[in-house]
Amino acid sequence: MTEPLPKILVVDDNEDNANIIRDYLEARGYPISVAYNGDEAMALFETVKPSIVLLDVMMPGRDGWQVCRAMKASPEGRKIRVVMVTALQDWMDKRQAIETGADDYVEKPFELAKLASVVERNAAQLRETA
Repeated sequence: MTEPLPKILVVDDNEDNANIIRDYLEARGYPISVAYNGDEAMALFETVKPSIVLLDVMMPGRDGWQVCRAMKASPEGRKIRVVMVTALQDWMDKRQAIETGADDYVEKPFELAKLASVVERNAAQLRETA
């Protein structure tokens, strides 16, 4: 029997982006929750308890850096994988992603297949540490 796929929280203030990612990953069997801002993301993080968070950086209000730090500081922080999904491509931004606790990084615009492979890689790393 195969293990159930990890729960994923998609966080993006662009609803079209969030919905495209959700539809693509749901079609692959992943249970998906969607938040459209940082506060919603934190509320769903507490209730849904996702294993992987696909997190946009540039959002109004609480941005992805703040959300990542808050999630990683929580009691579940060591058990989750945070993947920053952003149009920021500067190496300083990548360094900041790692410094805020992110586990991985996907640049926008991305191909959905590439995003799915990043999700699969992070799911595999979760299984190894379980």
